[in-house]
Order: sequence, then structure tokens, then C-alpha cells
Amino acid sequence: MNTGSHFFNLSIAISLLTACAFAFGAERSSTARDIHSFANADQARVRHIDLDWDVLFDQKILRGSATLTIERLDPQARTLVLDTRALKIAKVEISADGKKFTETTFHSGDTDAILGAPLTIDIADKATRIRIEYETSPEASGLQWLDAAQTAGKKHPFVFTQSQAIHARSWIPLQDTPSVRITYTARVRTPRALRAVMSAENDPQSARNGNYFFRMRQAIPSYLIALAAGDLVFAPLGPRTGVYAERPVIRKAAREFADTEKMVTATEKLYGRYRWGRYDLLVLPPSFPFGGMENPRLTFATPTIIAGDKSLVSLVAHELAHSWSGNLVTNATWSDFWLNEGFTTYLERRIIEALYGREREEMEAVLGRQDLLREIQRFDQRDEILHIDLAGRDPDDGATRVPYEKGALFLRHLEETFGRARFDLFLKNYFARFAFQSITTEGFIDYLKKNLFDKSPALAAKVPLEEWIFKPGLPTSAPEPKSDAFAKVERQADSWIKGEVTAAKLNTRRWTTHEWLHFLRSLPRAIESAKMEELDRTFRLTGSGNAEIAHQWLLMAIANRYEAAYGRLEEYLISIGRRKLIRPLYEEMVKTSEGRERARAIYRKARAGYHPIAVATIDEIMKRASR
Repeated sequence: MNTGSHFFNLSIAISLLTACAFAFGAERSSTARDIHSFANADQARVRHIDLDWDVLFDQKILRGSATLTIERLDPQARTLVLDTRALKIAKVEISADGKKFTETTFHSGDTDAILGAPLTIDIADKATRIRIEYETSPEASGLQWLDAAQTAGKKHPFVFTQSQAIHARSWIPLQDTPSVRITYTARVRTPRALRAVMSAENDPQSARNGNYFFRMRQAIPSYLIALAAGDLVFAPLGPRTGVYAERPVIRKAAREFADTEKMVTATEKLYGRYRWGRYDLLVLPPSFPFGGMENPRLTFATPTIIAGDKSLVSLVAHELAHSWSGNLVTNATWSDFWLNEGFTTYLERRIIEALYGREREEMEAVLGRQDLLREIQRFDQRDEILHIDLAGRDPDDGATRVPYEKGALFLRHLEETFGRARFDLFLKNYFARFAFQSITTEGFIDYLKKNLFDKSPALAAKVPLEEWIFKPGLPTSAPEPKSDAFAKVERQADSWIKGEVTAAKLNTRRWTTHEWLHFLRSLPRAIESAKMEELDRTFRLTGSGNAEIAHQWLLMAIANRYEAAYGRLEEYLISIGRRKLIRPLYEEMVKTSEGRERARAIYRKARAGYHPIAVATIDEIMKRASR
């Protein structure tokens, strides 16, 4: 198959169908063909998976089986097509009753650099179960294996998964598309000293014996299947909330996330009951490539949000909000990613406002808008669109600030246009209407028009819907969050730059992380060495233990060749692997010849400790820098 031609033609077809729907007023479908999956889910759909693995740290593989229960949507279907990436398939068997299995033939197709390879299985007329015996590759893109030295405890190894967007296929043969939802069970065997946890029902009181069983009763998309195993302990946070972490981290994590139960309650008051049972967090080693991953019942989180003052717990609010927007109502394809992240960022801010007040929420909204505008400056216009075209591209390319912040601004625009009470009711009904379903942008637009716009045509006329969703950039109607606290910070920054006050005279005693970030961002890009030294001497910014403040300071240090921070820069990039924090630093370094050499030297040391997703990102930066 010619992958480029396939993507191109399919993209044109989808665009033409969408255009026809607009032209003739056709009702938009809530389903769509996922161009990032080989699966023939329109013929035979997987409804449940039973997993059984040995976690083999010495070989850095999972070995075992996946037993798939299918529903035949097409009675004539004679094959089941699954997504895989670098899996070693040993045997495939089929069964009509789940008891007696017989071996069947299968074929692995050609490997595509982005999609992996299709696995085509011959299925008999009445087969409803397919058992696949397999093992993963040590280089599986959705798994990271850490030696004991790379963990907080330094005594035991650690493994964790990251399935979003299309990495589940690297550790499970399945229909790896968010349009297909499944339930699952798993039997996991680990070394006895380790505890395994999954995005399923976890019992923190279960014996640590190396043999664990999990069940996920609610149907979820494949990218939300998650596994981790390490020297984990548990601390309760409330009746239905708690945190898992390595022993040296657990007490700090429990203090930092103490408000989690309050967050759940606050969100329920706004958008309906929490429908997943428990909400726990897992603090991963610092190589985790994201801030958090909303795996249902068990959010995976980076330790870089443990600041000691709860100033970065908006990430917890964000991942919790996914329990409604994303996990409950899911984007059907990765071009619809903003339906997950834009909604979730909007909900996150509402949770923060409910717990910590409007001023805190507005500070975070201002910083988010700054991030968006800064990122858009370096984008092609195609990447500024909410309903992004990802034909022929890795869906990870769409994980920018656009779906998050532009999406959240769009929802805020709807809130400000129709009124908060009315918009809250709309969202609550939306989550109830599409609960445990996957939806496209077109499906959302249809629902929005019928349930909000058509009831108030005069207000709807104020919303440039097509511009928001299908055009690049920010519409002129985009809200502009305002912060009185930031206005005061800006005045102090201006006074210091002009030399009217020294750094020691700045009134920073009660500044939050957000005010520090805004202060540093408010300064000119070019700052003379003496000024950098004064700031560092006064506030010890190079040694800051706050990952976000350190990140912003190190960006400034690179841009201004502030050599006193170079040692900390190297230590920072080697010690953490969160893409949001490391990518801008490498991008800033490679802008100069001197910086490129420094970036290469640091990356040679850091690369082995990064997750494959982060490696792919930084590899591309280095590749571009070498041209």
C-alpha cells in the first residue's frame, strides 16, 4: 500500500464529504473513519479484551496473550484487522464459546513508519473470541523500562506505559482507535517486590505477591489502557481518592494533592456525578514525557508538579476533568483532539476557580493564552486550526497548545456569549447525552446548534463558529483573561528594567508560581549580564526547585548566554523528560552554533533516560538543527 497516496486520497474524500454536509445542510455524523488505524471496526468490532502478561524486566518485554471478544457488525466478515507495532506474534487461536480454541491463520502486513503494521486474522463464521499469543519489543514506543538507578528509590526497576495517541498498538494487538471502546481484564505477573497498577480497579490493600488481577468495567478507548509496575506505596487522600508513588516521594505527593477529593466534589456540582468509582493518582519517575495522562481511575502524573505549595495542581484538575471530557465523551479521531483537550482545559479552569478563586484562575488563563500565542508564532497555519488535518502525519504532531488553549478560549467565548448558568447546563447535558461514546467535531457542531444556537439565534449570530473551528489563528472575538495581580507584577518588572528599583526592593514575598512566571515573561528577551546576575543573586533562580520557574529562567539564560546557569541547565535536562519543559530548551539552544554544540553534548547524556515519545521529539529538533 502506498501510504502517502492513501492518506492524501482519504483526506480529500473526507474534506469533500464535509463540504457537502455544509452545502446541503446534511446532518453531521458522530462517527468517522480513523485514518490512523488499520482496523476494520465497521465489520467486526472488539468489545472486550482479556490480557495476561509476564513483565520481564531482564528482557524489557511483556510476554503473554490478549483474548479479544468481538461483535460482528457485518455477518459476512471473514477477517479481523488489528493494529500492531513491532509485536512478535507467536500464535493466534479462535473460539465460538470461549472454551475450545483452534489455531487459525494470520498475516502481518507491511510496516508503515507512523501506523505500524496491520494484523489480519482469519475468523470462522461463528468465532467470537480471538486469542493472540505475543510479546512486545524492547523498543516498544508505548513502554519505558527504567533501571533501579533511574527511579526515586534506587532499589528496584520500574516500567510504565503511555498509550496516547497510537502507542497502545506497541504493547497490545487491538483496534487502536478512539472510536472503538472496550472493557478489559488483565492478569499481570511481576517480580514479587513490585506492585502493578492499571487504569482499572486497583486495590491498595492487595498483597504484594507479584500476581495481580485488574478489571475495567466501563468501556474505554484503547489509548486509556495503562500499566505501571514498581516499588509503589499508597496514601489515601479521601474516601474515593488516593495517590501511589515510590517510597521517597509518597509523603510529598500526598501533601501536594491533598485537595483532590474537593476537586472531584466541585466538578460533580458543575457537570454531573463522577462515574468511574475511585479517582487515584500515580506519580511516575521524572522521565514521564507528559505532565499527566488521564488514564481512568488512575491518572499518571509527572513529579515536576510537586512544588511544595500546591501551585501546580491545576494539572490534577486537568486530568480529573478528563473524567468527563475525554474519558466519558471521547474524540472519535485525532483530528477531533480539541474535543478532549479544549473542553478539559476549560473545565480545569472552572475547577481551579471553584477551589482557589477567580484571581488564581485568571492568572492561569493569562499564562495559557501567552503559551498559545507564543506557539502560534512558529506554526504553519494548518497547525493553528482546531479541527486539524493530520493526514499522513503522526497524531502526536497535533498535541500542541492549540487544541488546549484555543479550544478553551472558544468554550469561554460561548460561556460569555450565552451566560455561565446556561452554558453550564449545556455542558452537563452534553456529557450525559454522549456518555461512554466517541464523537466527531461535526457531531459536536450538530449538537451545539440544536441545543444552544437554535434556541437563541441572536446570541448565536455573535459566535463565528466556522472561524473558530476551521480557520487558523485566533478570532477577534477571542476572550482576553485579565489579572489584577499580573498588572502589579508588570509594573514592578517595568520599574526594575528601567533601573528605578533594585531586585532586592521588588515586593515578591507573597508571589505565587504564576506571578513569578509572569514576571520573568514580562522582561525583555535581551537582558544584560549584570541584570541577570542581579536577579539570580537576589532570588536564586538558577537553583529553583520549582520545575516551571526553573524552566522559564533557563530559557532566559540560554537566550542571554548566562553561563552561570549552564550547569543547572544540563542537570535539568538530564533529570527530567517532560516534553513541555525540555523541548523549548533544546529549541532555544539550537538557534546558535555554540548552543547546538551544547545541546548535542547534553542530549548524548540525557537521551537514554528519555521516554521514546520524548526521544522522537528531540531527535527531530537535532535533525533540523543539523541541516
